[in-house]
Amino acid sequence: MDTLTPYFKKYPQTIVYFYPKDNTPGCTIEAHDFSIYKNIFNKNGIGIVGISKDSEKSHNNFIEKQCLTIDLVSDEDISLHKKFWAWWEKNMYGKIVQWTIRSTFLLDQNGKVVKEWKNVKAAGHVEKLMKELNLK
Repeated sequence: MDTLTPYFKKYPQTIVYFYPKDNTPGCTIEAHDFSIYKNIFNKNGIGIVGISKDSEKSHNNFIEKQCLTIDLVSDEDISLHKKFWAWWEKNMYGKIVQWTIRSTFLLDQNGKVVKEWKNVKAAGHVEKLMKELNLK
């Protein structure tokens, strides 16, 4: 959680969302949507941080290539994924398969989870959040 602590100080609340991989279709849609509506979230006292297991270099390339305005945090050791139960491990036909559960969390300034959304669909997710949180 120490990685996220600086973000908690900027706004009364923070959206932390986990996504599988930089520069993939669904993840790009979600990152674009958060970037487009970032000012509305910020105006309502909510910061935004995206997290994946990609490297900082990958994040920087993703931000530059897609012209993103949100912050991205690298969680290569998946410790944050595990703390938020955003990591799935399953034995599928004798092979262990692991992946990120696309999840979003609303946290207070102390890092306490106020609300969570699990197994979300990337397309339309940000608009649904805005409606549910009554952001204008």
